[in-house]
Amino acid sequence: MKNKDVIIIGGGVIGCAIAYYLSKQHVKVLVLEKEEIGAGGSSRNGGGVRQSARDPRELPLAMHAIRNIWPGLSDELGVDVEYCQKGNLRLAKTEEHIKILERAINQGCSAGLDLKLIDQKEVRDICPYVSEDVIAASFCPTDGHGNPMLTTLAYYKRARELGAEFITGESVISVLLQKGNVSGIQTDLNTYSSDQVVLAAGFDSRTIANTVGIDIPMQKILVEALVTDQQPRMFPQMIGTAAADFYGHQTKHGSFVFGGMTGLEPFASEETEPVTRSITASSICRAILGYFPAISQANIVRTWSGFLDVAADKVPVLGRVEEVPGLTLACAFSGHGYGISPTIGEAIAALVVDEKSGVSLDAFHYDRFKPKA
Repeated sequence: MKNKDVIIIGGGVIGCAIAYYLSKQHVKVLVLEKEEIGAGGSSRNGGGVRQSARDPRELPLAMHAIRNIWPGLSDELGVDVEYCQKGNLRLAKTEEHIKILERAINQGCSAGLDLKLIDQKEVRDICPYVSEDVIAASFCPTDGHGNPMLTTLAYYKRARELGAEFITGESVISVLLQKGNVSGIQTDLNTYSSDQVVLAAGFDSRTIANTVGIDIPMQKILVEALVTDQQPRMFPQMIGTAAADFYGHQTKHGSFVFGGMTGLEPFASEETEPVTRSITASSICRAILGYFPAISQANIVRTWSGFLDVAADKVPVLGRVEEVPGLTLACAFSGHGYGISPTIGEAIAALVVDEKSGVSLDAFHYDRFKPKA
């Protein structure tokens, strides 16, 4: 038996962020990751750091991160996480698209977010490379993007420097209980003891939580992304569309990173390992060229895929599990986790050590899925 104050299951950006903020408070932390650090969704997403078009419950988490953490994160961690705060354009080609944007704008503005609808001329003033078919967009000037892999490794590096221990290549089999309370973790190789366990293992969190009778309603959905070769500097904004055709940005190095879906993924996500399909990259490319014909000559360097842990209501499951004292959940991010990872790291760390957090996690408790009496 190996003792730690807190065991974190999952070595993605969420798990590493929690480990860092706990380690800053001199908590003895062990992080268990079945693969390599950041091997899951944390190295396989588009890098968006956005507030716009989020569920109203998530918006305070995103706003807190962007106002209070992201601007100084590279300096704090000692690694350039390539954070760029040049706004988010969500593009529209039809009147129906505009209606979708207006709903998101109304929600954002009601929460105090600087978000507005701009016309075709304003869109082209901000980003002259868009197609003339684009008739409007929502624009949030405080949104942006970063590098997910660098962010994950930066949190990992600093957490280790502060004393956190990371073990990779071990699969968690179950959470252990003693008299109904968390007492540790059983992996395929070892037993580790602790009375505090944070479950931040993406879709695997559902299986692990099941071992103590907790079910987190979420679905595993495969999504894909691609990266191009280096291109001339065109635009710094994070890009999305009202129709959710694709999303992405141009990196600090000049390449474009784009992600997207065909719409068929929920009906064909039985794979146990990330795979790329012949239809997905071509579908993403057709969507991109419909909005940005100027990058038609860019070469695709590679494509990759990853799994989303999509909650039934598409917002995260966060907080303590009252039925299992000592168990805390941080999962089901539904593809929205990277941008709010600094907030989650701070908030879950505060929760574990019984300190007050800068944000409330009440709206994310897993018991929201229970049948109403």
